[in-house]
Amino acid sequence: MNSYLEFEKPVAQLDERISELRSAAEGGDVDITAELKRLERKSASLLASTYASLSPWQKTQVARHPQRPHFCDFVSHAFDEFVPLGGDRYFGEDEAIMGGFATLNGRRLMLIGHEKGNDTESRLRHNFGMGKPEGYRKAIRLMEMAGRFGLPVVTLVDTSGAFPGVEAEERGQAEAIARSTEACLALPVPMVAAIVGEGGSGGAVALASAERVLMLEHAVYSVISPEGCASILWRTAEKAPDAAEAMKITAQNLKKLGVIDRIIKEPVGGAHRDPKATTMSLGAAILEELDAL
Repeated sequence: MNSYLEFEKPVAQLDERISELRSAAEGGDVDITAELKRLERKSASLLASTYASLSPWQKTQVARHPQRPHFCDFVSHAFDEFVPLGGDRYFGEDEAIMGGFATLNGRRLMLIGHEKGNDTESRLRHNFGMGKPEGYRKAIRLMEMAGRFGLPVVTLVDTSGAFPGVEAEERGQAEAIARSTEACLALPVPMVAAIVGEGGSGGAVALASAERVLMLEHAVYSVISPEGCASILWRTAEKAPDAAEAMKITAQNLKKLGVIDRIIKEPVGGAHRDPKATTMSLGAAILEELDAL
């Protein structure tokens, strides 16, 4: 069952009407096939036109959609196998940032990325994708391992930002982010990063300082969240739509500015409506970029 965003209400109403007609038609004598097809075409057309003209703030909402595919979804659909590696060898394990050996269409590589979780339990376990210092130090360890074994590195970025809690600051959050960014830049092997949802602040840059930066069509990438920017500039988070517009956070704007290298199209209505198709498109794009490198 789809979870509809605020701006998708007209589509939701049509889909609800379609569902009601289907239920009423079951076991009935009246043939409403033609009416159902008409409404389905209207719903598909409305969805396409809505997503063709999304504002930056609406794209932010799509990037945060609770049903949007995350790291584990990409692993299960696009990658042939995945051997997770845990721990930073300094403090402990951080499940907000996952990584390990993987294969993509037979190509061996090191895969690292943020995992937000998809229900209350998993979101708490993965800390909503907000990495702690041990997560970034684990990423450094895996990147260095990839360099030693001559494996390309692929990162899937999806975080609102690194965890800002006191314990993270006590364990050197800023230094860990800086070292992770440095590790990306110093890699002796090819690296491809993909912004698949939110690319927030240094928490994203620490895994996205790659030779090729890809971005899903409705993902966002910025130095601060729209709400955070609005709170600083206008003293109210209600100005978040204005902040999103001003910051040029969409894939289309960032491609024009040269911040990213490639935009990967999503299914009509966003990646959450067809996660498998999205992950296959992403996998194909990553392979093309690795071949080029």
